[in-house]
Amino acid sequence: MAFTPLHDRVLVRRVESDEKTKGGLIIPESAKEKPAEGIVVSVGAGAKDEDGDRIAMDVKAGDKVLFGKWSGTEVTLDGEELLIMKESDIMGIIA
Repeated sequence: MAFTPLHDRVLVRRVESDEKTKGGLIIPESAKEKPAEGIVVSVGAGAKDEDGDRIAMDVKAGDKVLFGKWSGTEVTLDGEELLIMKESDIMGIIA
């Protein structure tokens, strides 16, 4: 199914974190936090300013981003869990 977010919303796929610590300890599934990193799947056209002109989006599909722990709304599309969030919920792009 094709999905395109509207306005300044972004569709993000979470990136799973490592299952081991730097010291080599394995983290059990129950102790893991949901990752706050993801890959942008698709973006909307951008919000409109007071004059009706589009404000360009700073992120694009394929960008690896960092977002807030409680950001976005979880949705399931084609059996895959994704997040829809406003671009302002994204803290930055990871190079």
